[in-house]
This record gives sequence, structure tokens and C-alpha cells, in this order.
Amino acid sequence: VQLQASGGGLVQAGGSLRLSCAASGRTFRTSNMAWFRQAPGKEREFVAAIGWSGGNTYYADSVKGRFTISRDNAKNTVYLQMNSLKPEDTAVYYCAAKNTGSYYQALYAYWGQGTLVTVSS
Repeated sequence: VQLQASGGGLVQAGGSLRLSCAASGRTFRTSNMAWFRQAPGKEREFVAAIGWSGGNTYYADSVKGRFTISRDNAKNTVYLQMNSLKPEDTAVYYCAAKNTGSYYQALYAYWGQGTLVTVSS
């Protein structure tokens, strides 16, 4: 599976962005997917995850109620809708596929290249 993340950019606090992660390969449709982020000087942290069918979703407490993860298996794409953005959401966001551990652990077999989100105050 190859992953290509896009949609990052500069936005003011309170604004919105939608990240996309396009995947190649047949295993996408049977893979759990997730978004992680890494801010400068910090460790990579879990943001959101979604089961292969889209029926189960999980969020970090810091983004719950503001971010929504979804997927379109017909388009081999997973999305992260981010609303009410805060300066502390500034980070490089990575999509990941096929977890080999718990969904919130950075133990995924495949990773995208990351897309930068910058939220100005």
C-alpha cells in the first residue's frame, strides 16, 4: 500500500481544513486507517482512526468533537475533516494503514509522507 497525503496548509485559528489520503493497492479496503501528527520537537501522536468498513471511529481526546475521520473505499481515500482549529493543532499530519498493534499506537505497516498544517493565532 502506498499512501499520499494532501490538503495541509496555513489557516487561522477557528478555521477548517480537510486532509485526504489516497491509497494504492487492494489491501486498503480491508485495512484500518489512522491519522497521526507530529509537532516540532514532539513525539508523533495519535489523532484518529477508522475501521476498514468505516463503522468504527476513534479519536484522541484533544480533537474529539472538532475532527472527523471518514473513508471512501470506492475511491481508496481516507479523510480528516478538521474544524475549530487551534494553534496547538499545528503539526505534520501523517496517514497510516494496517495497524499491527492497538489503533492508537504508531504501529502501522504503511505511512504516507505527511502534510503540514499550520494554524495561526
